[in-house]
Parts: sequence; C-alpha cells; structure tokens
Amino acid sequence: MLLSLVLHTYSMRYVLPAAVMMGTAPTYVLAWGAWRLLSALLPARFYREVDDRLYTIYQSMVLFFFENYTGVQVIIYGDLPKNKENVIYLSNHQCTVDWIIADMLAIRQNALGHVRYVLKDGLKWLPLYGWYFSQHGGVYVKRSAKFNEKEMREKLRAQMKAETPMYLVIFPEGTRYNPEIPKVIADSQSFAEKEEFLCKECPRVHIFIDRIELKDIPQEQMYMRRWLHERFEIKDKLLIEFYDAKDSKRRNKFPGKSVHSKLSLKKTLPSLLFLGGLTASMLLTESGRKLYVKTWIYGTLIGCLWVSIKP
Repeated sequence: MLLSLVLHTYSMRYVLPAAVMMGTAPTYVLAWGAWRLLSALLPARFYREVDDRLYTIYQSMVLFFFENYTGVQVIIYGDLPKNKENVIYLSNHQCTVDWIIADMLAIRQNALGHVRYVLKDGLKWLPLYGWYFSQHGGVYVKRSAKFNEKEMREKLRAQMKAETPMYLVIFPEGTRYNPEIPKVIADSQSFAEKEEFLCKECPRVHIFIDRIELKDIPQEQMYMRRWLHERFEIKDKLLIEFYDAKDSKRRNKFPGKSVHSKLSLKKTLPSLLFLGGLTASMLLTESGRKLYVKTWIYGTLIGCLWVSIKP
C-alpha cells in the first residue's frame, strides 16, 4: 500500500505546477490591469517597462517548474550573448511546449520580459492569457490562405514605432500537424508507441543556436523565402544527425562545443513565492475569493470580447 501511495504521488507531481501556473493567472491579470489603468496618463514607455517586469515575474515562475522543479538539464550549443538585444527567434515546432525554449534562452540573456510571440489565431480565445498576450505585444495570425500580411505588418510597425524591446518568437512551420490528414497523425502515433516515445520524461534538453546578423538576411521576399527554406533544410539535417548518426559517438548531440547551463533558483524562486503568496492571501478572505472568481469569469469574457473586436 505504501509503495502504491508513493507511485501515485509521483505520478501526480505535475498537477502542482499546472495548478500554480493556472491558479496565479487571475492574480497576475489583476496586478497587470491595475497598472494598465494607473499608467494610462503616463508616457507609454513607463507602461512597457513595468509590463515587461511583470511578465518577467510570471515567466520566471513558469521556468521554476520547467527547469528547477523537473531537474531537466539544459545543454546549449552555439553563441548565446548574455546581453539584451532585439531578436527575431525562429525555431522548429515539434511539441506543445516549444515556446518554453525561447523563455529558457531569454532569461539567460536577461531579456525574459521582452519575449513576444507570433501566435496562431485560435490561441487568442484562451481564458485571460489570450487577451493579455495581445496586450503584451503578441501578434495573432491566421495560417495558410487566411493569413493577413498587411495586418501583421501594421502591428509590427506599431511596435517598432513605440520602440518596444523585442525578443520576437516565430515558428515558421506554423503547426505540428495537419488535422486534414489523419493517416499521417495515426502513423506518427503508432511509430511513437512502437519506439516508446510516449509518456517518457525528458532528462535533458539540447538547444542549438545559430545567431545570424540582420545584414546577412536577404531583404527581398523571394530570396528571403528561399533563405528560410535553406535554414530549415540545415535544421532537418542536424536533427537527422542528432537522432540517427551512423557514428554512435555523434548521436544525441549537436556539432560544436556545448555548455550545461543551470538556471539559478535566485532567478525563479522569488517569483514563485511572490505570485503564490499574493494568490494565497487573496484566497484566504471571502472578498478575495469573490474577486478571484469574478476575475476568471469577467476577465475571460472581456478578453474574448476585446480580441474579437480588436485582434
């Protein structure tokens, strides 16, 4: 019985992170909303600076669970400067939490608050988060033929005009699967089950970085499209070599020098204690609990209404 209890407790260990990350959302939105109102009469840069700091607090808490709590090893290949800089972050899209890799790199550049995402349009309906991401500088886009290039350009120009610091995260592949081709999905799932890829823990994360100067990227759309395809061909070759290299010594690693990068608790634990403490103090009182529930309900409704009018 004791062994069963231990195994059950171990299997439930990811419930706590999910509960905390979702549970602190109303607290975060209330804090952000209060600042949004207070800063309405101030220059826009004051709002952005505090918003970036608030975002850093929340995402640092998220990283506590993804790195410190799980004990995952982060192995970085390539050139990652420690200083803040404006970045366009292009990445392959392989799993649901690919976005957290951008956070892992940004916090190591002290630029976590500057992370903004280009997101698929459906995510704007997420309770509380969907609305906030657009307010933080995120851009929602529709895929394939529905993609509105003019609208995206206008949003990005507005951010540039406001001199918003940018760690802009884009997944050019746009999606991890196409629901219109169920056979491919079924085949992938069968392969994953056969190779025992499902329901496995990931003890380490390998991140390969290729930092490219703006001057080395073609400006004309036709050449830029070709350049992007070439980058993804290089990426595919790297992944093939990573998983299936004939030389076993070259397998499960990328070429070049690697660094085991451990994230200090000093960068994550204070955020967890701060947001967790605020949420707990709110839930301890009847009026706080009412405000908490109303924030979930009305915040979600107002957010959905906002993004439907002004996406």
